[in-house]
Amino acid sequence: MLELERVVKHYRGGGEPVRAVDGVSLALDAGEMLALHGPSGSGKTTLLLLIAALLAPEQGSIRFGGEELSRLSEGERCDYLHRDVGFVYQTPQLMPRVSALENAAMKLLVGGVPLREASAQALPWLERVGLGDSLERTPEQLSGGERQRVMIARALTGEPRLILADEPTGNLDSARSREIVELLHAVAHQHGAAVLLVTHDLEAASIADRHGTLRDGRLSEGPGASDAERERRDAGDTPGVDGAGREQREADSAQRPGARETAGTDDAKREQPLPLSTRA
Repeated sequence: MLELERVVKHYRGGGEPVRAVDGVSLALDAGEMLALHGPSGSGKTTLLLLIAALLAPEQGSIRFGGEELSRLSEGERCDYLHRDVGFVYQTPQLMPRVSALENAAMKLLVGGVPLREASAQALPWLERVGLGDSLERTPEQLSGGERQRVMIARALTGEPRLILADEPTGNLDSARSREIVELLHAVAHQHGAAVLLVTHDLEAASIADRHGTLRDGRLSEGPGASDAERERRDAGDTPGVDGAGREQREADSAQRPGARETAGTDDAKREQPLPLSTRA
């Protein structure tokens, strides 16, 4: 489904060029989840932006469904981003003073889907990420972790064929982080999406089918989930995806110091929403 061949993207400033992505090749099939990790500045976010056609590579080829992204017109790139891609940005980009439900439905609304239909599609995903009782709350009334989960619900609404998740669990405690990554894995296996996850959380990344490390713009791949992990998932024991075991994990999490999601009041002041034309 997704194929990258020797993709290069460098940034040039006053000194030596920064090799953000330096000859990366990978293939990701429908129904598969790949987790990438690496130090800050290793090119992970740049790679996701290239795959989303928000940046153009200097060299190499990026194909989705057999179609070369560099050959798409501006209108076709917008259609690809809104129809085929669900992008979870590292920093939540939500419309202020707009309900969680409408924010989750925003990608469909921008694409011309009527409000009632778009909201009906977004609602189950908000419930899946644990926000079914917060539908009318605005970003100013949500914690940092809750805002991140609205972004995840938005990315999954409309069931895109490709999910690009840039540190989707950065504002979440460990229990909720695992729950969200298990949900993304389930989306890959049950809905046939290709999922590319960027994370610093190696424990959460262990859920993925394959692992990769990006360092100095270069990609190396390693083994995926352990055999025990796969057997547990294949047996249907996937806590958090459908809510099973959630209450116990949340109760355990609440007892651990520092496990709470970050408060959203101060964060909301710092966040600025993207223009509708660039929001996924």
